[in-house]
Amino acid sequence: MNVRYSVIYEKGPTSWGAFVPDLPGCIAVGSSRSEAEQLIREAIQAHLEAMRECGIAVPEPFHEIGEVEVTAA
Repeated sequence: MNVRYSVIYEKGPTSWGAFVPDLPGCIAVGSSRSEAEQLIREAIQAHLEAMRECGIAVPEPFHEIGEVEVTAA
């Protein structure tokens, strides 16, 4: 069964970070966005596997990502 979790990407001065709001503590950092994306995919898999091994129910995704455009003054 495939599940789609929202991921937030943050560009830093020298790296990219990624985290999953529905999975607290599930984070990754890479030198590029594509690397961060691959690493967060692996981190999600490991996070879910660890939850299952500990008998913790895997949460259904409930966060949604949206964008709002405004005029910058």
